[in-house]
Amino acid sequence: MELVFALIIGTLTSTGVYLLLRARTFPVVVGLTLLSYGVNLFLFSTGRLSTDGQPIIGGAEAYSDPLPQALVLTAIVIGFAMTAFLVALALRSLADTRVDHVDGTRRQATPPEQTDAGENNQ
Repeated sequence: MELVFALIIGTLTSTGVYLLLRARTFPVVVGLTLLSYGVNLFLFSTGRLSTDGQPIIGGAEAYSDPLPQALVLTAIVIGFAMTAFLVALALRSLADTRVDHVDGTRRQATPPEQTDAGENNQ
């Protein structure tokens, strides 16, 4: 179980970082969301992965730490607000610049050199 959980955290984090390095705004927003999911799972795993564990000490022999659970719930709310803000910011940038690139410039290939037709006929 721990190995699968670690692989999921690693996959979410690496995919999120890869998408953050893209030049378009939508993959950046999705990458930031995936990265926050990976961090949330990591925070959740710090409270020990156990079944039938109560978050209250004294009620049972096995208990789980309630602090990581509270941190993850708070991070989910903050992550949702941050994602909504980034989507609004990306839409505003698209409306202002008419380009989906993160830096607001359109990358174009350099035009081929134009030669004068008269020079080639000599």
